Amino acid sequence: MSDNLFNGRRFRALTVVDNFSQECPAIHAGKSLKGEDVARVMEALRVLDNRLPVGIQTDNGSKFISKSLDKWAYEHRQLAQRIP
Repeated sequence: MSDNLFNGRRFRALTVVDNFSQECPAIHAGKSLKGEDVARVMEALRVLDNRLPVGIQTDNGSKFISKSLDKWAYEHRQLAQRIP
């Protein structure tokens, strides 16, 4: 998700949503988001909650098709599913 600040500067927000409970355990905002950022947020959730999701569902944005997120998902035996 992205939006503009009052001064016109663009920012992006990564929202992690549990599809079952509809809870949002994490929101990460920044000027840009990369695959490393997504992997770092997922790792922080893993450490804080001491659990992993059954799978990860993403769109085809560049931050989600990166090798960093694929590597994290592979290391933690996560099914990464991309939706159009």
